[in-house]
Amino acid sequence: MTDKLLPFKIKEIISDPVKTWNSIDSEIKSAGKTGNRFIIPLLLLVSLAAIAGSLLFTNSQLSAIYSVFIGIKCFLVFFITIYATAFILKAIASQFELRISYDISIMLIAYSVVPLLLCQFLSRFFESLLFVNILALYGLYIFWAGMENLLKPPSNRKVPLLIAAAVIFTVIYIAANFIFTIIIDKGYFIFFS
Repeated sequence: MTDKLLPFKIKEIISDPVKTWNSIDSEIKSAGKTGNRFIIPLLLLVSLAAIAGSLLFTNSQLSAIYSVFIGIKCFLVFFITIYATAFILKAIASQFELRISYDISIMLIAYSVVPLLLCQFLSRFFESLLFVNILALYGLYIFWAGMENLLKPPSNRKVPLLIAAAVIFTVIYIAANFIFTIIIDKGYFIFFS
């Protein structure tokens, strides 16, 4: 995938993951480039939606600082979840008789969470649209297509690898969200309320 603008990258990975993974495979990028040009901009958009949704609709009775904290928490939770999942996926790859570089691991996770982040953009801005998060399951298909293209695992390893990645992501997300919610809430109510 050449250096296209973010909306075009998102459209390509959503509309035709197999074709997109083929073009990604032909020009493997570093984890830093994937982060700087893809993950960070998407996370900033979701974080801004979290700030706006919190400020306008969810926590309108609290100060604007709390809404900013919500946006920061959103960014940190997803950032840590994506990078930690990629790190652990790389570490456990040998259990699946695969060798994955960190660059490939980051790309697999980063592009697979696009549907989740798009759903989060909507549901964080409009909390009443929480049900759209079910569409984030499409990311499992994106991961599957990427795994087949980039890793070419034996057929008996595909489903366990997909399940492992999904479980790792979910556990890290829940733990990070729990920890940052406690920190943000206590910090806000101690210093700003």
